[in-house]
Amino acid sequence: MANQNEAAARAAVLGRLWGALAREPIPGVVGRAVSADTLVVRLADGRHLRGPAPAAAPFALPPVGLSVELDGAPHADPAVLLAALDAGPHTARLASELANSVANLALARAAQPKPDGGPPALVRYAYAGHAAGNGLADLEQCVVDGHPLHPLCRTRLGMSTVEVRRYAPEHRPLVHLVEYEVPERDWLSTGTPLPPRLLVHPWQVEHVLDRYPQLKPTGATVPGRPLMSLRTLALRDEPGWHVKTAVDVQMTSAVRIVSPAAVRNGPVVSALLADLGRRAGIGVLREVSAGAVIVDGQPCRSLAMVRRQVPVPPDGALLPLAALAAPSPATGRPILTEAVDRGYRGRPEGFAAALVRLLLPPLLRLLHRGAALEAHGQNTLVLLRDGRPHRVYYRDIGGLRLSPARLGDAPTLHGDLATDDPEALRTKLFAALSVVLGELAATLHRHYGTDPGAVWRVAGLVARDTFRKLPPGNDDAAALFGPTLPVKATTAMRLAADPLADLWTALPNPLAGLA
Repeated sequence: MANQNEAAARAAVLGRLWGALAREPIPGVVGRAVSADTLVVRLADGRHLRGPAPAAAPFALPPVGLSVELDGAPHADPAVLLAALDAGPHTARLASELANSVANLALARAAQPKPDGGPPALVRYAYAGHAAGNGLADLEQCVVDGHPLHPLCRTRLGMSTVEVRRYAPEHRPLVHLVEYEVPERDWLSTGTPLPPRLLVHPWQVEHVLDRYPQLKPTGATVPGRPLMSLRTLALRDEPGWHVKTAVDVQMTSAVRIVSPAAVRNGPVVSALLADLGRRAGIGVLREVSAGAVIVDGQPCRSLAMVRRQVPVPPDGALLPLAALAAPSPATGRPILTEAVDRGYRGRPEGFAAALVRLLLPPLLRLLHRGAALEAHGQNTLVLLRDGRPHRVYYRDIGGLRLSPARLGDAPTLHGDLATDDPEALRTKLFAALSVVLGELAATLHRHYGTDPGAVWRVAGLVARDTFRKLPPGNDDAAALFGPTLPVKATTAMRLAADPLADLWTALPNPLAGLA
């Protein structure tokens, strides 16, 4: 079984890497061509990569045993394949990250219990009757494979295998945050004031806290369940509250600290968004308080936390959009199939249309108003009642962009949140939507045989109607219905000198011509 999980993990990561080689601006790639079902990637040094074109398609599920040929030599291991290429000075770095992703994805798959035939996930983890109020955590922990396009979907550099099992959400642990007393002179609190007590992730305690002897453990711990991001936890004894912690571990592309900008922006910006969201038709999870230890005159990104308030609805199941494609513990099929069966009598088109009609209008209204949300599958939540989409929510302000010019009265913003560049605003939202809608269409097609274009046609109708009701004044509609949609070039970013600077690539837009 271990060998099967490792082979499946290699294929899953290789498929994502092959997709990146097919579409992203990868150093050393100078040409691409498709003949029948074979994709050929031409390299600058004269060599060629050959492999199945369907496996490079976004959201493809590559078969176990997938391999890509480099000048006739087959490669099934993505790290070995990448190391054999000349993709610039950071090739070895990415190869190491790919190996880590494969290892942790194999662990994740090995940890998944077999389908138990019990109640559907949307029933067993619904809020009504769920005593701990953490059905959201249960549903987030159903996500096994992580990001659907990123080859580093399970990279956790800095964590040992034991630590991954101890702290990662797909292993379903209970994690005890450790409370530290902070000298009052060294404490910064924003939003609703927090006492000088820092909740620290136990990994951070073991690997970072010895550098800061001025912090003293109080002896108290706070139990929580890790959400998809690992470093954010649902507090077991405080339903309705999440805590984001700093963990100096690279997960996917970034080390998951809590930046000084996040500490300063969180309460102010989330309050602004909550107000805008009420009018636009989307709930925003408030970052009510944040705190950080001051080191050398600045908030320390390794010693910070954010407290986020989370809705606890009286009934229904609240889950991230990414969890819709995750396997149900009851059947092993995607959780969205439970919604289709329960709410739409097995008619997937009805579910897709209802979700799109709930999701798109508020996001486009907010963009028009000046708030471009990074509404990808981890940040965007949907409340399902009897399988039917009832309300959408957004969380995590770190990746969004705000336009002071469009807003007219923006608060003081720290870091890179502020921009009046319309292309930057649209790219932030449209790139997230291209993944969310693309994964929805691909999952429905895979399990029901539905036409992927049907999801996009509904999206086109909904977007067109939403734009028609908005005041004129920008070209957002023309951009959304243009020939291409942006997608973050996550692999190219990891090969760049600055691996955190956003890079984008373009995919053919299924909405083109639907305006």
